[in-house]
Amino acid sequence: MEYITTVLVKNSLIVAFLLTGLLMIAAEYLSKILTNKKIPGSAIAIFSGLVLAYFAGVATGGSKGIADIKVLSGFELMGGAMFRDFTIVSTAMGVSFGIIKKTGLAGVVSLLIGVILSFFAGALIAIAMGYQDAASITTIGAGACTFVVGPVTGTAVGAASDVVAISIAAGVVKSILVTIGTPLIARFIGLNSPQAAMIYGGLMGTTSGVAAGLGATDPKLVPYGAMTATFYTGLGCLLCPSALFLLVKVFFP
Repeated sequence: MEYITTVLVKNSLIVAFLLTGLLMIAAEYLSKILTNKKIPGSAIAIFSGLVLAYFAGVATGGSKGIADIKVLSGFELMGGAMFRDFTIVSTAMGVSFGIIKKTGLAGVVSLLIGVILSFFAGALIAIAMGYQDAASITTIGAGACTFVVGPVTGTAVGAASDVVAISIAAGVVKSILVTIGTPLIARFIGLNSPQAAMIYGGLMGTTSGVAAGLGATDPKLVPYGAMTATFYTGLGCLLCPSALFLLVKVFFP
């Protein structure tokens, strides 16, 4: 048994891929049997993975979820930023610039609407939580855009570390909701074309959430949504600590 454990630990990344594959097979089976494929198997797999990571974190008392279990430590690398970004970049080979041009003004407008709506939704939540200073309100509002924009903004405006942590948490929650929710609502909002994916990415903005959600909906849409979601992050990092911060200061000097 000790020998088997040693082999599994040494090949932890392969174990992670194997278990992920088995989880996806089980999720597809459940999707077919329980929901008649109305809920995509990928959505069930994503949700199951999050639940397993939570309970693994509770059981081990660690900070890496399921990766804190020795034989499953490969999930730390598999689920890390490197593989995520590699996947997004590799899918970019399927992008058609002709389709990107067709999106035109709608794509730009979706970016502005997405950043501003998310920011003010987060800012209102911050006010409801009792924050009355511009730096804290702006930072939490920026976190509602993405978990990258939040800490960037917090550092720029001098927010307290606990506020920055809240902004990151807000961004993570948004990413999870987008990941799970995208395949569930895709057919109701017409998310079935590259143009729609680009607009959706511009409105939602969380690159990891949009990429995972679109991957569960239609892998061909991932590069389009991920591209505008990446622009969203850049736009948020530009607007939140500058124009939007100054606007908040007008009401909360």
